[in-house]
Amino acid sequence: MDRFSLLLLEPGEIYFEDFKVVYHSKPEDRVPAVHNEVPGRLKVCSKSIVFVPQNHTLPMLKFPLPDCEEIDEWSPRSFQSALASKRELMFVSCRQTVEMLRQNIIAPFKFRRSVDKFVFSFTYRRVGECLGQVQQLHRASSLPPVEQAGMVAAINYSRQSRLSFDTCWLENIGEKIVLETVGNRVTPLVLNPGRVLLTNERLYFQPYNNVEMEPVTKVRLASISGLHCRRFLLRPQGLEIEYSADKGGRRHIYLSLGRQGDRDKLHQAMLEQGVIARSEEGVECMTLQWQHGIVSNYDYLLHLNSLADRSFNDLTQYPVFPWVVADYTSPTLNLDEEETFRDLSKPVGALNKERLESLKIRREEMALATGVEGAGGGARYLYGSHYSCPGFILYYLVRRDPQLMLCLQNGRFDHPDRMFNSLQQTWRNVTTNQSDFKELVPEFYNTEEGGEFLSNSMEIDFGVRHTGDRVGDVALPPWAKNSRDLVDKLRLALESPTVSKNLHLWIDLIFGCKNSGEGAELADNVFYPLCYEGGVDLDKIGDPNERYALEVQISEFGQVPKQVFRCGHPMRYTALPPQVHARA
Repeated sequence: MDRFSLLLLEPGEIYFEDFKVVYHSKPEDRVPAVHNEVPGRLKVCSKSIVFVPQNHTLPMLKFPLPDCEEIDEWSPRSFQSALASKRELMFVSCRQTVEMLRQNIIAPFKFRRSVDKFVFSFTYRRVGECLGQVQQLHRASSLPPVEQAGMVAAINYSRQSRLSFDTCWLENIGEKIVLETVGNRVTPLVLNPGRVLLTNERLYFQPYNNVEMEPVTKVRLASISGLHCRRFLLRPQGLEIEYSADKGGRRHIYLSLGRQGDRDKLHQAMLEQGVIARSEEGVECMTLQWQHGIVSNYDYLLHLNSLADRSFNDLTQYPVFPWVVADYTSPTLNLDEEETFRDLSKPVGALNKERLESLKIRREEMALATGVEGAGGGARYLYGSHYSCPGFILYYLVRRDPQLMLCLQNGRFDHPDRMFNSLQQTWRNVTTNQSDFKELVPEFYNTEEGGEFLSNSMEIDFGVRHTGDRVGDVALPPWAKNSRDLVDKLRLALESPTVSKNLHLWIDLIFGCKNSGEGAELADNVFYPLCYEGGVDLDKIGDPNERYALEVQISEFGQVPKQVFRCGHPMRYTALPPQVHARA
């Protein structure tokens, strides 16, 4: 099985194709030892070359193209070399080599900073098939970021324009093609380009590379249970599809279609083929069911997150859940006391009155310094960081998804003292720190998973804190026996009468009338302008450098959910006992 993953690349980096090669660690030897000839595959990517040894105990080697001094054909200095008779040879001279997954263990990447030369022989294909495109990408890597992105996009477009969907993959020879276009499959931190084909029976996605588990993803239209138009990077170009797999179980495929209008054309074509989309009546029905206690708070929040374009496949718009408990020090958790709970009528940044006043003073000082007046000005925001962004999501989930954190932070984990080490300490930070306003993620209330994300079950080496303690499991409050008990109790708190009668106030802040505009201003719920849909129209920005910088900010900083309700959300009328929903 190939160990290679797109998460080993930079976010947004494209993997093109691979070649079967042998790495010769001592290419000048007359009779090379077996261990000096390492078979594997050479992966050609837009910003790097990656060598994946066949032996899983050996590390993968990544050669960042900006660090490569020379890439060319190679020939031995002596005719006595064992490689003297070989023709298909290439060398890479690199100032920095990145070692990944040594012994197949997830750990921070090792950056080897020295000029080294690596020689590869090609097994089945000619060296020229690889060398030409690698040298072109190497030239692109020397350009400024925007020009590099443009050149890579041109290379990618040239490759993709020569490819079309392979109709041999059609499940039924009688299927009629309705629509074909290009798109990206979206998974956390990864975009993988491919062809999207819609027939009268199925939706197909065929990636341009071989990195997916299946060469073609096939979705029967009759198995689709949900069809959701999404924003992606604040643009209307995402489409998420829920369906039942042939082998059982529910699956999702999230597509981003970059060409203007393509998403809507695909969506409409699927509707015309009989796929049922979500209706306004269905949305209102869900709210009524929640009001009458038929739907749990947990399920209703998942529903609202979906309506607001939040998806588990997109870390820039991951589902957001509230802190509901405010007591992380008592030996027992008393859900009958109002003081146990957080004030759901206020955003996290406004929970501490002294901190809020300090932030307002800072806002006025910024307005005076920039000459911006009035609530609509670009500097008139309270919070310089968001309550949900990729970094905050992985702050909570790094023990479950360490590969995602390594991808986000260029092969490194965060400093051990800044990691999610204690729930009590994190609550203290979000209620006192001048730049920490993060909410929670659904995993804190998911009783099916039982809090697995809180335990370092993979025994990852995250480093040693200043106290000398090695980072391990998250320290839990005194009232929690273990991770499962913590999640069970948090779920009981989420479904409790106190939360049920106040949850609509938090919904107003995140998904409703206080999400943006004047309502947000009055509720002290204003974030940086780029966090909002409509805060900037990227398609109207002519300067490519400015556009690139804004795209990076939008993807990293956090995005306010799409506003679902224009008026105040109704209260919940009644609720079943919290134990009923907590066990659901």
